[in-house]
Amino acid sequence: MAISIKRMAFSLKIINPQLLSLPSIPPFNSSSTMMKIVLIAAFIGIASAQFRPQAPVPRNQPEVTIVRSENEANQGDGSFRWAYETSDGTRAEQAGYIKNPGAPQDDIIQSLSGAYSHYSPEGEYLTVTYTADENGFVPQGNHLPTPPPIPADIQKSLDIILRNAQSQQQRQQFRGK
Repeated sequence: MAISIKRMAFSLKIINPQLLSLPSIPPFNSSSTMMKIVLIAAFIGIASAQFRPQAPVPRNQPEVTIVRSENEANQGDGSFRWAYETSDGTRAEQAGYIKNPGAPQDDIIQSLSGAYSHYSPEGEYLTVTYTADENGFVPQGNHLPTPPPIPADIQKSLDIILRNAQSQQQRQQFRGK
């Protein structure tokens, strides 16, 4: 690049070519330079690994063990049951069955019910019972939030919409017969 600058300056007669003499740069030795780069990268990697944050180790926590475990696997009819309890008071259980065992594969409805309990960080024992079927997952528990009641005016509107939909459906059925 220095040669092209000298030629350009000389051809334009802007600068005396003697003034553009650049200091000589030592030849580039690619193997030694590459080795230096690799060593520097390795030192940076080692140094940064030492300062990586570690997950906190719980202290004074007793080891939790399983004190009860039951498992009744599927006996061919789609029903099952399992339960467990640990030494810290955590409990869980679930049972399930097929509501319509003779239905085609795509129409089978699996019904589940169960519960789980544990201590909250505040020390309160929490229990959730649930069902899960064609109506979705429905949990229940005293600590779970509940929706506010529907305002009277909105409930009245919903009732009117439902009555209109039912009357339209009845008219369509009457016309279809």
